[in-house]
Amino acid sequence: MRTVEETVQARLILSPHRSVRLRAVLSYLPEDPLAVRMAFPAEFSLDEAPEEQDGEDIVWVFARRLLSAGIELPAGLGDVHVRPAPGRCTMVELRAPEGTALLRFDTGDLRRFLWRSRLVVPEGEEHLHLDADRALAELLG
Repeated sequence: MRTVEETVQARLILSPHRSVRLRAVLSYLPEDPLAVRMAFPAEFSLDEAPEEQDGEDIVWVFARRLLSAGIELPAGLGDVHVRPAPGRCTMVELRAPEGTALLRFDTGDLRRFLWRSRLVVPEGEEHLHLDADRALAELLG
């Protein structure tokens, strides 16, 4: 099976009147069928001062079902919230101890990514692709 990866543009909302454009890489790995990944350039990290960053992307991992649901209706608990927004946009809010990031995506980009991920592993069939031994080994570290 193949990994689904799509690079999209997003807007990081800085204030009601300011935003900055950034590249986000969405990925779906069939060996982790319940999750999607969003990667952002390291310069947008809230963790460290820019001179301390090692250049690796910031990666958030959360449920594919959350992204899918949030396109239609507000969804999410905890660190990741997704909701529809006016103008065919979807807002993704990422919460960490260092702060909160609010990102605006074109809903069409997210729908295309989700559609491609469902071609690899259809929704509802994720359990057929789970490797319980690997998951347990990762959990126990």
